[in-house]
Amino acid sequence: MTPLVLELLAVPKVVPEARRAVRKHLGIPCPEVQLCVSELLTNVIRHLGEGTPVTLRVAHTDGRTRVSVTDPEPYAWLVVRAAGPDDENGRGLVLLDALATRWGVEQGPEGKTVWCELPPSEPPPAPVSASADVSGRSAAFP
Repeated sequence: MTPLVLELLAVPKVVPEARRAVRKHLGIPCPEVQLCVSELLTNVIRHLGEGTPVTLRVAHTDGRTRVSVTDPEPYAWLVVRAAGPDDENGRGLVLLDALATRWGVEQGPEGKTVWCELPPSEPPPAPVSASADVSGRSAAFP
């Protein structure tokens, strides 16, 4: 599958648009991937400011999905915080850490990339017909 690459300005209205683009690109329900996209974009908005140019990449290979956001600030380091029960923010990287099999930061002279890899999604359970009994036979034709 060809990776999704979006050049964006990090503003609040782009977050739900990016989530929808990721869902459409992957073609399957992907709430964990969409949550990671939201958290990574929101971190840029909150810590670097609205209007920061970013590149969002989503690649799906070997069942794993890799999400990355590149921004132009090489020196703004990420810190996992312990948010209190009444804090309204500060949980983004904790969520990322809980969902991802691994994540990290790559720094370069012209910016940094924050990335995460998510495990393969579980296939949804097969629907069960309301008219079938436990044996799988139709209730109308026993």
